Amino acid sequence: MIDRNRLAQLHQAEESRFVESHPRSAALAAEAREHLMAGVPMPWMTRWPGAFPIFFDTASGARFTDVDGLEYVDLCLGDTGAMTGHALPQVAAAITERATTGITTMLPSGDAVWVAGELARRFGLPSWQMAMTATDANRFVLRFARYLTGRPKVAVMDWCYHGTVDETFAILGKDGQTIARPGSMGPQVDVALTTAVVPFNDLGALDRRLAEGDIAALLMEPALTNIGIVLPEDGYLDAVREITRRHGVLWIIDETHTLCAGPGGATAAWGLDPDMLVVGKPIGGGVPVAAYGFSAEIAERLAEPLHRPEIDTAGVGGTLTGNALAIAAVRATLSSALREEDFAVAIPLAERFAEGVAGVIEKHRLPWHVQRLGCRAEYWFCPPPRNGADAADASDEELDAFMHLWAINRGILLTPFHNMALFSPHHTDADVDLHTQVFGEAVEALLG
Repeated sequence: MIDRNRLAQLHQAEESRFVESHPRSAALAAEAREHLMAGVPMPWMTRWPGAFPIFFDTASGARFTDVDGLEYVDLCLGDTGAMTGHALPQVAAAITERATTGITTMLPSGDAVWVAGELARRFGLPSWQMAMTATDANRFVLRFARYLTGRPKVAVMDWCYHGTVDETFAILGKDGQTIARPGSMGPQVDVALTTAVVPFNDLGALDRRLAEGDIAALLMEPALTNIGIVLPEDGYLDAVREITRRHGVLWIIDETHTLCAGPGGATAAWGLDPDMLVVGKPIGGGVPVAAYGFSAEIAERLAEPLHRPEIDTAGVGGTLTGNALAIAAVRATLSSALREEDFAVAIPLAERFAEGVAGVIEKHRLPWHVQRLGCRAEYWFCPPPRNGADAADASDEELDAFMHLWAINRGILLTPFHNMALFSPHHTDADVDLHTQVFGEAVEALLG
């Protein structure tokens, strides 16, 4: 229903508007290219819409201001890294205090005891360890799983994402074989040697693959998020738990993004019972930190090997992991944010967002869809997909880029890579309604 010539013309006009509005960002982008590879600190920063990245100056609550003095409603929130909102005063105070009394000593701090207890209360797993990122945490739990089971492979969902973990950059090829995910650079081995891939929401495929007996663990999100929000069908996750137990496969849940479902993520909200759990980004209020938890049974089985003298070369840890600064940030965050009362504000905002977008879609009779998970919502240019492959096939990069650029030029930042909005207690109904208005105007411009 979209005239691609019209789309291209509109995109060109928005690109010109973007360049004219951001002279200071343009200058910094040009300067950055001299010594920063691709002109950015991390390569994925090149994927923002526009001729160059926006350089930000300050961020607070649900808004940020760029170096050109333009203010934005931030519906990205650091792709969950700032799910609490930006620049929380209590986190800033905790960081300042900890920085003046010592950041890292390779020794535990008293805050670690509180943090582990709070994580156990929220997620229901009794034993915890810390990491710097969810990527690290996923690497560590996969090592534990292979050690405990003596099995060589791990299973993941088709088109999943778990950070830069080698074993997870895999998808199903057209012949049903495990192949490297497009864009994966320099894998250390053929990913089929380490990984089995199964489609989300396909219990038969999962049962058949785990029955082969070589899978140590199934690492998955309870709902796919990084290929877009794909929700589990009724009864699916309960059946996953039964199948993994029957085949002796450890079930690892990655809640780094699905923490948007509530204070204990989907695990608590949906009554799940994983063997291990990983959570990252949001728990530090913006400070790099992650955590991973164990069931009582897994903790007991790991108790002896974790006390061995060679544990520092076990491939688990890192000198700065569990540092006092990061732990202080987690305590400040979890004691004052990501609580029931915070989600009680944020989730209705996501519901309002979904209703507003759905209203525009219905008005224009478009075959599009909006999906919601807790305080996260996202719109698709297709009916709701059932699995990751369906979601990947429905991708429309041209339309995505236009919609993002249109929103940025009108003061709204969506999450890159897909059309996702994340809400914090600092957002307002007016922020949501502004997006609905801007989204509706974009659709009307496209349809003519």
